Amino acid sequence: MGYLDYPHLFEPIRIGDTLFRNRIFSAPTGHPDVTLDGEFTEDAVTYYERKAQGGVAAITLGEAIVDSKYGKRHRYQVSLDDRYVRHSLSRLADNVNRHGAVLSIELQHSGMNAGSLMNYAPGTEPPVYGPSACVYNGVQVLEMPEDIIWYVVDKFAEAAKAVKECGFGMVTVHAGHGWLLNQFMDPRNNKRTDKWGGSIENRARFTVEVVDAIHRLCGAGFPVEVRISGTSAHSGGYGIEEGIKFAQQLDGHADIIHVSVGSSTGLTEKNNVFGTTHPSIFLEDGVNVKYAAEIKKHVKKSLVATVGALTDPVMMEEIISSGKADITEMARGLICDPDIPNKARDGREDEIIRCMRCMYCFSHLKDHGQFFCALNPETSRERYFQRALPEAKKQTVLVAGGGIGGMQAALTAAKNGHKVILCEKSDRLGGSILCEENVPFKAHLMEYIELQRRLIGRSDIDLRLNTTVTPEYASSVNADVIIAALGAVPVKPDIPGIDGENVCFAEEAYADPDKVGATAVILGAGLVGTELAIYLTNLGRKVSVVEMADQMNTGGNFLHGVTVQAQIDMLGIDVSYNTKAVSIDAGGINCVTPEGEKYFAADTVIIAAGQRPLSDEAVALRNCAKRFYQLGDCVVPKSIGEANATAATIARDIGRF
Repeated sequence: MGYLDYPHLFEPIRIGDTLFRNRIFSAPTGHPDVTLDGEFTEDAVTYYERKAQGGVAAITLGEAIVDSKYGKRHRYQVSLDDRYVRHSLSRLADNVNRHGAVLSIELQHSGMNAGSLMNYAPGTEPPVYGPSACVYNGVQVLEMPEDIIWYVVDKFAEAAKAVKECGFGMVTVHAGHGWLLNQFMDPRNNKRTDKWGGSIENRARFTVEVVDAIHRLCGAGFPVEVRISGTSAHSGGYGIEEGIKFAQQLDGHADIIHVSVGSSTGLTEKNNVFGTTHPSIFLEDGVNVKYAAEIKKHVKKSLVATVGALTDPVMMEEIISSGKADITEMARGLICDPDIPNKARDGREDEIIRCMRCMYCFSHLKDHGQFFCALNPETSRERYFQRALPEAKKQTVLVAGGGIGGMQAALTAAKNGHKVILCEKSDRLGGSILCEENVPFKAHLMEYIELQRRLIGRSDIDLRLNTTVTPEYASSVNADVIIAALGAVPVKPDIPGIDGENVCFAEEAYADPDKVGATAVILGAGLVGTELAIYLTNLGRKVSVVEMADQMNTGGNFLHGVTVQAQIDMLGIDVSYNTKAVSIDAGGINCVTPEGEKYFAADTVIIAAGQRPLSDEAVALRNCAKRFYQLGDCVVPKSIGEANATAATIARDIGRF
């Protein structure tokens, strides 16, 4: 296939005075590296430039604050009313524009969420404004007076003018997901009785005034996109029927109506909405298209964009050709693979790295201020992978282990010209994660493993399946470099009765759920155990989980944990924390809790108590070559993202240092 198979997706489109090269836009996301002063670092500039090289028509930077006085939520948000940030914005625009992409930025005001992560000194906090007075997250929110409303309207317009002067070709007004403009739309938050509340027209007025003000200041030909939530996705909010009416209010004002879903502001049950605003692994591909399609039927002048769980160019072509939307947008999809447009256009669809929506990027951003991708080790490391290194001296590289890290190490080493031998003790590549191959919400992870297999098959890598790498075998290969990626095995706790016929390990239950009885108790509330509980519950089993710690172990991916918890709540799965297993018998498991002993009756007891690294087996290979490296779970159980990043870096360094 190729561009001729996607005539609608690759058809240019004129919006205002600007011609966009195709219908694939990069939706707003957080930034990989921004200073406390709001400056985009060289790493951030290179990250966005790499997206432009991948072939998208437009790239939107996320979360830029138009009003740093009343609208900023956390310190790393770029304040567009600070003139000193414009230097890096201009440099970024130049780097993107030269590659033929249009640069946009998401204009935002936090409203009721303002200041929540700013760490103001006591007594220095500015007032927090929302559509109506309330107490939210323990903070007194004031009803925004009309003079402040008009002040904010002007701030949006001034911010748009500022970025236009920096070389940006479009702006995106964020009126979704629970930020200020969406707070005015949402009846759960807006209780006003003046012209800014009540009717659909009044609740949409703030957003319409913002768009019109931007056009007055920047010109009618300057494209303005408005992101709305087609539905609040929570009780007390609004449904798609009102979402359509909001879009009709914006019709002819906004150049593009960008339809997302969900709003969490004002809720106590935020966990149940996060995986909707940011589609989780538990949702289907293209989950929001239906909302965009409904809105598309009811607007006459504005273009409609759809976003959410899109990575498949075949699906995106159908969306455009069928008239469900005019533009497709991807956020995490292009974090995972910025080359999706080019690969689709070139007929290399089977090389696309499809985002599995694991939240690894988002969690890393929240925890560490930078995001990386579990599947693409180059994401947010573009400068490292693009920089010139000393020429590599060709080496013979033996990779022991064909799991996630081993496959990536082999591919990177081969790409750099080395002779690579990849050994895997089983009859197929993929590692221990293959036990989950029939789990519906792990389909994209399995697609990634299949992609890596295809790339290995097309390479010059010498693949040796059913081959265990012992010291004797490794020595016989006479390799210059050995990379041990041997993985780990399940931990077997020392619990009386663990060898009973009614006991199995999580890997066995995933691979063969038929061996699990009608009721099951899972020992361990890490992601392996909790995801298994969700899988088995969806198969009709009655499942409970016991965990000796006081909370779920998310392995550092706490936002994925949020979506897992939402599923647990929805399915009614019982999870008992601070609960230690002391013995197992034919009828279930005996535990000790803070309240005393408790017996969990179950047909099957499933062990999900962590992994033991195959460290001894790896270390045994250390003297079988001049250079020896270890990576992945055989060092310490790690995430897919950490394994891939280490594998790619080690393999790139071979023969150079």
